[in-house]
Amino acid sequence: MDITLDNNQGQAILTITGRLDTSVIQQATETCERLLAEAGPISNLACQVAGLTYISSSGLRLLLQLAKKYKDFCILEAQPDVYQVFDVTGFTKMMKVEKALRTLCVDGCDVIGRGGVGVVYRLDDDTIIKVFREGSTIQEVQKEISMSKEAFVLGMPTAISFDVVRVGNSYGLVYELLRADTLSSCIKREPERMDEFARKFAMLFRQLHDIHVPHGGQIPDALKQEEIAIRHISRYFDTPSIDLLLQILHAIPQGDRLLHCDLQTKNAMVQDGELMLIDMGEVGYGHPMLDLGHAYSALVSLLGDYETIIGMPYEYGQQLWQKFMHYYFEGESEEMIAHREEQLNAVSCIRNFSWLSLSDSFPESIIWECQQAFGERVTKRKDHLLRVCSTFNDWKI
Repeated sequence: MDITLDNNQGQAILTITGRLDTSVIQQATETCERLLAEAGPISNLACQVAGLTYISSSGLRLLLQLAKKYKDFCILEAQPDVYQVFDVTGFTKMMKVEKALRTLCVDGCDVIGRGGVGVVYRLDDDTIIKVFREGSTIQEVQKEISMSKEAFVLGMPTAISFDVVRVGNSYGLVYELLRADTLSSCIKREPERMDEFARKFAMLFRQLHDIHVPHGGQIPDALKQEEIAIRHISRYFDTPSIDLLLQILHAIPQGDRLLHCDLQTKNAMVQDGELMLIDMGEVGYGHPMLDLGHAYSALVSLLGDYETIIGMPYEYGQQLWQKFMHYYFEGESEEMIAHREEQLNAVSCIRNFSWLSLSDSFPESIIWECQQAFGERVTKRKDHLLRVCSTFNDWKI
């Protein structure tokens, strides 16, 4: 029997492997008490039992005690024999108990999208799978499912995952998308349709930004989420640099509009001529300026290998963006569109670096590249950026 605990900002996972029977229950109880006491504040506790081969009545009592102590408690990936014990004893009626996930292999599958959170593969003609980076927790996966469903109800054209699976040591979300391809791939294959794709892309953003997010739902405040990301990367940048990013962020007006916060051409799938979203892990509410600033950071000012990350040549991304701006701000003067682009350039400085918060295991070479770019793109342009930020309030929604 082995028990470990991982607490990620209050989202804790207690992993139990082996046999949880009378012979080890005292040791197991003491271990759980010690780990939980040392873990700090815990808001949600999930018990990961994929490696649990047997559980006795004494083991059930231990889990019941945990369920009473932690209001938001669940049991994950119970193997068939263990799940049957939970079912017969009524645990499945008292708390959330999930069966073990099925396992899929993506060896030989085509990669159709790549990002900081994971990789998207084409499984077959009808289905795709998003495989989260190793180390992602089941709570992160479930959060994306929850955000997808809530955004779908609000009117966002998003695909809903119908299955959570295991892919090696990672989790995956399976989507049914018939004859679908990423917007990046479509542009790369048919650049002569650039104007059509740019119009649809702009209308997709407009559709999202017309949606008001009601108070009390699960969709978070995007500005608060961005501030958490900025503070997370303080390990890589000095205090003045972090303070400058926060100044830019805090200049963005409040808002209640639905934001995707990672709407790039590789995260939009073209199905039967319509755009469908598949990556919902960063959905929030706020001012459209933040969403568009994120898009600018990907399509215009991206750090890294553009074609590998975005999935199409850089010149196509620039063409798409220029046409996109005119469709999104249709009816505005050329001067106003140029002004809005200057504002989005300033906002994009946040995302150009806050994406490092997605993982604590990026290579030193990437961190160094970002640190060098920060000096050129942000520090040297501080006065200009802050002057632009002073105009943010002229963007009314």
